[in-house]
Amino acid sequence: MKHTFDRRAVVVGGLQYGVGILLAARMGYLAIAENEKYRLESESNRVNLTLIPPRRGWILDRNGAPLASNRADFRVDVIPERLTDADAMLDQIGGLLGLEPDRITDLKTEVAASRGFAPIEVASGLDYEQFAALSVRLPDMQGVVPQRGFSRFYPTASSVGHLIGYVGPANAEEYEEDRNPILITPGHKIGKDGLEKQFEQDLRGVPGARRVEVTAGGRIVRDLETRDDIQGDPVRLTIDGPLQDYAARRIGLESGSVVVMDCLTGDLLCMASMPSFDPNSFSDGIGSVEYSMLREDRRVPLRNKVLKGLYPPGSTVKPMHCMAFLKAGVKPTDTIVCGGGRRIGNRFFNCHSNHGVVDMDKAIAQSCDSYFYHFAQAVGFDQVATMAKDLGMGQEFPLPVTSQFYGTVPTPDWKFNKFGREWQPFDTVNASIGQGYYLASPLQLAVMSARLATGRRLNPRLILGGVQEDPLSYNFNSEEIGHIRQAMSNVVNGAGTARRARLPLPDVQIAGKTGTAQVVSLSVSNGRTGPWKYRDHGLFTFFAPTENPRYAGAVVIEHGGGSGSAYPIARDVMTFLFDPQKGLDALRSLEQQWGGTAQERLEKNYAAYAAERGATVAPPPRRDEEIFDRVEAEARVAAQQSEKIADEFVAPREGQY
Repeated sequence: MKHTFDRRAVVVGGLQYGVGILLAARMGYLAIAENEKYRLESESNRVNLTLIPPRRGWILDRNGAPLASNRADFRVDVIPERLTDADAMLDQIGGLLGLEPDRITDLKTEVAASRGFAPIEVASGLDYEQFAALSVRLPDMQGVVPQRGFSRFYPTASSVGHLIGYVGPANAEEYEEDRNPILITPGHKIGKDGLEKQFEQDLRGVPGARRVEVTAGGRIVRDLETRDDIQGDPVRLTIDGPLQDYAARRIGLESGSVVVMDCLTGDLLCMASMPSFDPNSFSDGIGSVEYSMLREDRRVPLRNKVLKGLYPPGSTVKPMHCMAFLKAGVKPTDTIVCGGGRRIGNRFFNCHSNHGVVDMDKAIAQSCDSYFYHFAQAVGFDQVATMAKDLGMGQEFPLPVTSQFYGTVPTPDWKFNKFGREWQPFDTVNASIGQGYYLASPLQLAVMSARLATGRRLNPRLILGGVQEDPLSYNFNSEEIGHIRQAMSNVVNGAGTARRARLPLPDVQIAGKTGTAQVVSLSVSNGRTGPWKYRDHGLFTFFAPTENPRYAGAVVIEHGGGSGSAYPIARDVMTFLFDPQKGLDALRSLEQQWGGTAQERLEKNYAAYAAERGATVAPPPRRDEEIFDRVEAEARVAAQQSEKIADEFVAPREGQY
């Protein structure tokens, strides 16, 4: 028995010794060979490294004033994959922050549809009390991330909505394209539309970093090291901030756009499209009620009318058509007799009035359609179309914008290629007065006006600085172009169609051309009254001062009932340029009648809409891109509305020019 016991003791002792050796070897391996690995893991448990979102570069106007800036604020995000009960947590946060029910509903939908790892902004712009109320509850609110930071701020709000765009958190598709970890850092936002999107890489900046010591539960013990972020580069525009804001406000209750160019440089001083949206709301995360209000508005506040509004240019193209007539050999003194219309072949085409004997000056000043019917047939519309394209119609310009519509200058070849039908005499008649298949954007009309005013091939410019080439001259005959400019002056300052457009300034005169664009036939509407969508568009192109043009531009008012809705706006905008105080005095009087500024009316409309509809509205699309894809598709459909009456003579309405 003793021998058996000794053998067992030896075996057990050997096993114990072997296990001891193995443990010692393993401990030595971990302590020596794996020292660096576990030291780093230990350090990572003790130290937390987080990225600090960089401050975006400012977007400035030509005078250095901010159109988009940053302001310090408190913000709350949630990380969906860390939420144990997302709905309950969002209800709790909503109660603490006083969020509206529709906002909480939107957040629940967004969290449910998210990929989990990307943070979702709950609220920004919080005051310190709200921030503190959440911070003290953090141990019981896993997945909630309150932090201090900077948020994007647009001082003039809706006045620059379409131009500047807005920012928002990166979506999953954007992160897949650019696997930059800053894109999923809570609080970081990227450009979603407009110039914010176009200049994203310049504006983004370089993120900072923060190292903090934490407990096993994640509570911060102390800061160890912080590397400051580097703010993004500023982008300076040619836009004149006060003029942009003034023009947007002056459009008032109408739906339309104002474009103003500098005739010396081609700088775009104003690109106002109204009604608009508040980019501050989109950047904060637009709610269902506000989106629904914008979506249902018949004046389409989500559409950039400067770049994506296409309209028959109406009579605004008549001065440019006269330049084509002159080039083809027509003399300014050549006349026709307007007896209320013009017979071409065996058909009589109406004019909006009976003008008697008409030469080129009278044809422009009083907008005689008969004159243009006759000479467009005489020279052929192909020659007119060539001049139109050369002066900017139907063209796309090299601007840093997401997209722009370039319209149509109809020709016989164009019609046959698109519709498979031959060009008819009434096609020339319609096109000669800017109707039929003719389509132009407000930007194109402004460029056309600037090129006529200067005789130079000016290109619109939106970014200040850089090398600027001297625009080429058209080499127009000085007497001929002088005749056109004088006729446009007579439109306002003589016996023309826009005498109410005269500037209330003794030393400055404005020249221009009125235009009325029909969207439905006479049998549907008289163009002035009835349903809003059937009323004629009102247009006005202009330049000033007449004798030495410095500014040129265009005003287009959708369904304004005729040109009388457009040229008073141009008058006041140009008055503001030359005498800001006088322009502001006129605007304040009008805004008292309208019920406040554009931004004040937008906020009132939202409050009324929210009170009426509450949260019983469909949520906005999950991806911001879907909103503007839909808006662009609808803009293309709207641009084709006038084509419905283009297959027949577009008879001018009496008294409309």
